[in-house]
Amino acid sequence: LPAIDPGALQDVVALAGQVAAQVDELLRNVHCGLQALTALSVGCIQTYRDGVESLGEAADLSIRAMYALVARCEELDRAMQPVPALAKRIRDMKGTLERLEGLCK
Repeated sequence: LPAIDPGALQDVVALAGQVAAQVDELLRNVHCGLQALTALSVGCIQTYRDGVESLGEAADLSIRAMYALVARCEELDRAMQPVPALAKRIRDMKGTLERLEGLCK
């Protein structure tokens, strides 16, 4: 076997150290990038969750308001049931008054 050149061996060790340092730097950068992406994802998910909760509350309030409006409309409808009969009586009274006015002339 030929003899190994100690200078070449030292060059390989130095290059291996440089590669290890570069890999370490790369892994740190990837780690920081992943942390930033994770934080962004968490923020988006929390915003989405808050939006869904807000939408649910708004829909619930709208449904309750609609039921209250329907109930008030039903009350108004019941309260207005005597109006046609009252209108007929008023028309009858108006006709009677017109006939009386005609008799008085």
